[in-house]
Amino acid sequence: MSDIRIARVYDDAESESRYRVLVDRLWPRGVKKDDLQFDRWDKEVAPSSELRKWFGHRAERFDEFAERYREELDSSEAPGALLDEAGDRPISLLIAAKDAEHNHAVVLKRYLEELAG
Repeated sequence: MSDIRIARVYDDAESESRYRVLVDRLWPRGVKKDDLQFDRWDKEVAPSSELRKWFGHRAERFDEFAERYREELDSSEAPGALLDEAGDRPISLLIAAKDAEHNHAVVLKRYLEELAG
């Protein structure tokens, strides 16, 4: 599985059939559950609350954040379960973050691609 994309919850959904999974621990502000097109809300693949708060979306902390987050993913069965649930469908990781380069989905995408081999 190499077709994994990151999409913001505030953007329009892709027209193609993708496995759309919200990977934020907190529900995105200003988004009604009925308005978001998604297959699953997977809080288990999101960074822990402690790590998320420490990171605070500060770009200068991103490298250390990524390392700590990967350690959390290594000790969890959730990434493998996400891939299993998606099956052969391409995946869209849904996030609320504004910064496209310094967010947990960037790390998660790489991690899932490596896990899927």
